[in-house]
Amino acid sequence: MRPLLLTRRQALAAALTAAALPARLHAASRPSLLYPDDPIRLIIEQSNVELGRGIIIPTTTYNGTVPGPLLKFSPTRPAVVHVTNTSAKAELVHWHGLHIPGPVDGAMEEGSPMIPPGQTGVYDFMPGPSGTRWYHTHVMAGQDLNAGGYSGQFGFIDIDDGRFPASYDREVFLAVHHWNGALCDMGAPVSDQMVCYRYATFNGRLFSAAEPLRVRMGERIRFRFVNASATQNTAIAFPGHRFRIIALDGNPVPTQASVDVIRLGVAERVDAIVEMNNPGVWMLGATNDTERASGLALAIEYAGRTGPARWIPPTRHDWDYRLFAEPGVGTQPEIDEVIPMIISKRFLKKEGMDEWRINSQVFEDAPIMRLVRGRRYRFRFFNASREDHPVHLHRHSFEITAISGRPVSGVIKDTVVLPLYGSLDVDLHADNPGLSLFHCHQQIHMDYGFMRLISY
Repeated sequence: MRPLLLTRRQALAAALTAAALPARLHAASRPSLLYPDDPIRLIIEQSNVELGRGIIIPTTTYNGTVPGPLLKFSPTRPAVVHVTNTSAKAELVHWHGLHIPGPVDGAMEEGSPMIPPGQTGVYDFMPGPSGTRWYHTHVMAGQDLNAGGYSGQFGFIDIDDGRFPASYDREVFLAVHHWNGALCDMGAPVSDQMVCYRYATFNGRLFSAAEPLRVRMGERIRFRFVNASATQNTAIAFPGHRFRIIALDGNPVPTQASVDVIRLGVAERVDAIVEMNNPGVWMLGATNDTERASGLALAIEYAGRTGPARWIPPTRHDWDYRLFAEPGVGTQPEIDEVIPMIISKRFLKKEGMDEWRINSQVFEDAPIMRLVRGRRYRFRFFNASREDHPVHLHRHSFEITAISGRPVSGVIKDTVVLPLYGSLDVDLHADNPGLSLFHCHQQIHMDYGFMRLISY
């Protein structure tokens, strides 16, 4: 039998056909009495976002703000979200990190219908798991660097079961985003394509325009970070302070280790608690000087202190997933199958763009990967390229079980950075049947071949 092939363009055509029908996206029919709360309403709209004085970015947003509204869900109550698309293009919303059915996950490859211009879609699901999740568009951008993840369509989701494993006094949500992208060349020895940006922000405001975060001595701040950039991984430091890492991608870590630098791949989330114990005015920001100068910084101002924010470069970059794993080397779980995933690239082979492949196949040519429900699979990634890849699996979480061949356990994520020329093992329990999309979360890689569909 010929394997089932599905191109992204075919998926888009099918989704648009489905969108001609009433745009109700639902996991299962439920009586209206189970919806005691008013539905959440999101509007996809064109907006002019002011990053700073005189710097206006025309972009697409949710409800006219960047980030979009903070959505708070309970894992015990159904969520209903009405999304009205007032933009000029078909859109949809992906609920990143949630274990929900494919038709409401917000990826057309999984069967989620697009929302045409002028229409409203209704997403209906039971939220979970708890933790810091987020929502964002999931459309192709190609060479349109104003569409998809390059736009302002992103926002936080907080799913709270009341069992966060640390105490704190206040929480602060900070979303990283990069703006005004243009295609550029990474240079010798290989002319890799990438996107270069003019501006970078926390929560849509440049450092020069953002109000300082005012804190008190002894206060414990829970920072909730997401990297909502389309393509740019980043690293963040807070001079004179350390981050105690509590959760990765919303999932509590087995070991709450402290670090000087947080590394955030695209789409990753980090929950970190910082004790304010070093009075002054400090700059929390990107460790890269160019990125920080482009706006990715925030002044942290202690009560009673004034003056310019102080930046001190970190003396070390100590970020390592293994710091947060189970102590020691635990017993590796039994697995049913090891699936090799070799990531490679062909230069300038797809519409004049670099083409990305998994096991020598681009998405359009690859069959759907057929798994068996209830089994445990180990995806063994090897990155045969010189770029880091934040790889994401929809509708599931996975456990990191090896980094560069060294066993590790207990770190649960839905997005993980596969380093250049590096290897990772991640274990997936096939417990959420249907179609699930796996892809690099760099938009320029996803759009040009770095995707695969899984089904069981």
